[in-house]
Parts: sequence; structure tokens; C-alpha cells
Amino acid sequence: MIAEKHAVPHISTGDILREAVREGSELGRKAEPIMKSGGLVPDDLMIGIIRERLAKPDARTGFVLDGFPRTVPQAEKLDALLTEGNGKDKPHVVSLLVPDEVIVRRIAARRSCPSCGAVYHLESAPPKVANVCDICGSALIARPDDTEDAVRKRLDAFHRQTMPVAEFYRAKGWLRDIDGLGTIDEVFERIDETLGR
Repeated sequence: MIAEKHAVPHISTGDILREAVREGSELGRKAEPIMKSGGLVPDDLMIGIIRERLAKPDARTGFVLDGFPRTVPQAEKLDALLTEGNGKDKPHVVSLLVPDEVIVRRIAARRSCPSCGAVYHLESAPPKVANVCDICGSALIARPDDTEDAVRKRLDAFHRQTMPVAEFYRAKGWLRDIDGLGTIDEVFERIDETLGR
């Protein structure tokens, strides 16, 4: 929603990695077992993916990064990448604050359409007909990495590896904490208001 409002690309490293797995590319073959186990893809692979994506013309006026950086070394390399480019504007860094149990419940109830890519949530945004995509009628699936065990493993890695990224950006004065509880529209409004400051 933020990317759409500001007419910039939404760059999701998860989406890029899942596409690589679907295509069976070298990156996909390396990343698939790591992703299935709930682990984090190594920094060198992620930096290459981001460098390549940010070089595309649609990212020249801005972008929304989703799922990156996840480690302090990634944050440091991203800063270097941004400096290589125009790097003059201070980035906006947003951290959505949500309790772990809510995250587990949210992700474990996520469903997606393998045909058109539409995403649903069994509690907050269910399809009109159970387990059927509203858009194309395909059967919905749960991603293999959306099991409760995989989510808890990802959360453990998040607390160990990604929480230090928040402190890295807080020290630079770039981080904005946002309450991530509430409806999608409520959280969107909080983020958008923060970006306007």
C-alpha cells in the first residue's frame, strides 16, 4: 500500500527468492532448503539480489524494501549500495512492533493462490469461498515455510540476527517504531503518517 501510494516498487526479498525457487535457478536451488527449514539466506546471496534489483529503472526514484536487511552486515552493505547510487536522501526505516504469538497466528493462517499470487488470511481477509481464490478460482495453499514450527524458527533468528539491525538504524536516527496491531488500514495510516514527518 505504501509503494502504491508513493508510486515506487515494493521489493520483497522473499518474493524474489520464491520466484527463483519456482524457476529452479541456481539461486533458487541454493535458497530452497534454507527457506524450507525457516533459516536465513546467506548475506552474500542477499546482497547480490538487492544490488541487481535496485539497479532497475523503476527503483531510481525510491522503493520499499520488505525483508531486507535482516542482519547488521546486510544493513552496512545496503548503506554502501545506497551511497554508490544517489544516496543523498536519508532512508525511512520502519519497524512494526507485534508480539511473537500474534505473528505466529497471523502467518500460520496465511494462504495464497499458486496461480495468480493473491494472498488471503483465514481470520482477517478470508476468501469468499473457503480455500478458493476469489480472483481465479484456484485452490489456495499454505506456503511450506508458514508452518508454526518454521515461523517460530524464523522468529528466533529474527530476535538474534535482525533486532540488532533496529539498533543499528536507531543509532543513526533513522528508525521509526510503529504499532503493528490493528487492521491493515490502521497500520498503513500509522506508517504513512510517520513517513510524512
